[in-house]
Amino acid sequence: MKHVAVIVMFLASCIAMNAQQVTVTGKVIDQDGAGLAGATVYAVEISVGATADMDGNYQLTVPAGNLLIEASYVGFSPSSKNVEVSEGVTVDFTLSQGQALEEVVVYSGSKKAEKLTNSTATVITIGAREIERYAGNPAELLARKKGVDYFRAGIAAPAFNIRGFNSNFNSKNLQVVDNRISSLIATGLPMGPLTTTIKEDIEQVELILGPNATLYGPNAHNGLINTITKDPRRHQGLTVAGNIGVNGDGNAYYSGRLRYAKKFNDKWAFKATGEYTKATEFIYADSVYIDRKAADGSPGADGVKEAYRELELDNDVEFFKTEASAYFTPKAGTDLIATYGHSNSTYLSPTNVGRNQIIDWRINVFQLRFNTKNFFAQTYLTTSKTDDTYSIDDRTKRYYAGIDAGLSPEEAAGEYSYETGARFKDDSKRWNAEVQYNNTFFESLELITGLQYQKDMANSLGTYLLDQNEDDSIDVSQIGGYLHLNYDFGSGFKALAAARVDNHDIYGTNFIPKLGLSKELEKGSFRLTYGQGIAAPTILNMYGNLFSGLILGNAEGFTLADGSKIDPQDVEKVTTYEIGYRGTLAENLYTDVNAYYNVNKDFLSPVTVIGVATERGDTPIEEVQAGYAGLNGLVATYINFGEVNTYGADLSLTYSISPEWSMTANYSYFDYSFDEDNSDNDFNNDGEVNFLDFLVNAPKNKGGLGLNYYGSRFFGSIFGRAVQQYNYFSSFQIASETIPGMTYRGVPIVEDAPSGDSYNYGPLGGFVTFDLNIGYKVSDKVTISLAATNLFNNELREFTAAPPTKGLYVLETKIHLD
Repeated sequence: MKHVAVIVMFLASCIAMNAQQVTVTGKVIDQDGAGLAGATVYAVEISVGATADMDGNYQLTVPAGNLLIEASYVGFSPSSKNVEVSEGVTVDFTLSQGQALEEVVVYSGSKKAEKLTNSTATVITIGAREIERYAGNPAELLARKKGVDYFRAGIAAPAFNIRGFNSNFNSKNLQVVDNRISSLIATGLPMGPLTTTIKEDIEQVELILGPNATLYGPNAHNGLINTITKDPRRHQGLTVAGNIGVNGDGNAYYSGRLRYAKKFNDKWAFKATGEYTKATEFIYADSVYIDRKAADGSPGADGVKEAYRELELDNDVEFFKTEASAYFTPKAGTDLIATYGHSNSTYLSPTNVGRNQIIDWRINVFQLRFNTKNFFAQTYLTTSKTDDTYSIDDRTKRYYAGIDAGLSPEEAAGEYSYETGARFKDDSKRWNAEVQYNNTFFESLELITGLQYQKDMANSLGTYLLDQNEDDSIDVSQIGGYLHLNYDFGSGFKALAAARVDNHDIYGTNFIPKLGLSKELEKGSFRLTYGQGIAAPTILNMYGNLFSGLILGNAEGFTLADGSKIDPQDVEKVTTYEIGYRGTLAENLYTDVNAYYNVNKDFLSPVTVIGVATERGDTPIEEVQAGYAGLNGLVATYINFGEVNTYGADLSLTYSISPEWSMTANYSYFDYSFDEDNSDNDFNNDGEVNFLDFLVNAPKNKGGLGLNYYGSRFFGSIFGRAVQQYNYFSSFQIASETIPGMTYRGVPIVEDAPSGDSYNYGPLGGFVTFDLNIGYKVSDKVTISLAATNLFNNELREFTAAPPTKGLYVLETKIHLD
């Protein structure tokens, strides 16, 4: 596949070299007709730009054909136009002061740009100005968007979910950075804080709600977040940023970052970034519940599990990140981009079975991209490595088992405490390659087609997967091809017909269709979409081997002691129907509203006990389960089950009070239904179908209200977020109100009480919180700002196996030198 990518890149380069180059001219003015000196005019798809002269005139040399050209100027709303470019074409722009309401450009998985009002998907964007003028972690800005379940699992682990079915180990939301999949190889979890990208290099973030699998592939299931970094040819100079802060417990927070970008000439440009962040997590020690036994094997405390603090808890948080990219432009509109990224991360991460102590987890990415007007090709390698990460819960339980067996505290806390599989090592790799072709025919039919290849090579060095050693990686490949057809019927009507076919080593062939219809009006557009998505089990789901074989992957199925069979796990499927409107309701009032209905089938379950197994596939269980002597074949694994319907609506409003002032509001509603008479829905096999089978884990209502000011010097925003209280269940983790007569994992559901292996502190959500950001542009080169997350330092229950989140107050100084 790598050879295919190279060949396509060479052919595309030859075609691009021979493409006809033409000159576009025009003028950029304000509403009074005055030329805007220094305005930027940019051909979005091919990364070619020019700067207007003192009178607002510009010249732009680009390949002939259909292009999206954007004009922008500081303090004005950008404007974009689709233009059929030919020699002598003139394209003028008139910009208005204030915030962009309609003319927003989105960079989609098609590698082509489009106006947001033209998209058939529900897409939310976070722009460069919003990111640059926010002193805190840019992930916090996701909390201000509709349709997003945002939660803070501590200082280091902000996360999000879309449209339900959240868990402490959620791989259903895809993360993409500069067209590369940004997820861990073995677990499929989004990299999140492990990413190599820094805040100052982010150009735009787009959040796509619902499945978008036809372009992004399996696991663009509930939604995805796509980050686009800055082009060094548009964003040059040296930026140095530093943060100092304190959290609500009085612990310090420090961060230093820099970005350098330089366009050397018309052919070469370069950028490099770096970050070092150090902090201390919120004060919190999770309870580990242990059935203590005396040295003679007799049960202690009448067999009741006792609560103990996490062993040797380390609240230190530390991140180091760096990236570098070289841009080579042999001819206008043709780019070859090489990128290297590295991160090293230490922090606490919540899971379904307590917290993991992440220690020196290293990520490396090597990416090569080729882009010209009609072709895109890339190949990239992602590596993941850690030597000492471990499960705090399992290590704590093993420690006290050693104490009960008569070991000294030093002996019990040493290598003995890791012997049940508490330590996780990782030395995994993933190769990806992609080619894409797009073109417009007959002036109204746009074709996008491509091929994607992925090979996962997961290696846990025999710690948490069913591999054996450093030479025994678990290799899984998949290849997918897609076709998108967009047709412009005229009169504002456009249609999308798309399909994708994926072939997976384990799960065979899957077909994914998508249809869309949009109607562009004078002030906005309606959209109607039908789409499907799949979530393929991760390598951990297929080949996991945790805690001496108590948890085993289910790629081959199981035979139980009573002779019954557990089928191998298959892909999960979702079908979505969605309608929406995006546009202007009244003067200076912009809205984006959508409603959706999902049919979810064959869920990928959380880890669940299936009983005593005699075989995994055709292999006797005693040959698979390292702890067979103690477990006697008792297995927990992952299965498919059931069908549930989810539905909801999302609304956002933006009102521009003046060029400087604006208000934003959003509201989201979510609910679900299921067939109580369908026995396939009885996941926990208790003879009754109810909400405990589906574990939807989402608030029914949530919303936010914000006020923003962007002046020539001062800027600021205050945002209030309200989340309705909701019950949450994720494997061993529980956060629920008391429900009389009901049990979870065999234990009565009682608030503020122990529940099996964890403690039930009560429901999540049920709060209103405020975030504040203010700043001052001291000069064209220096900006000072302050971000207060959870302004009033309330204790918020946002996630399980994580501390109640309190305030975080950060002062940022940013210096930019041209």
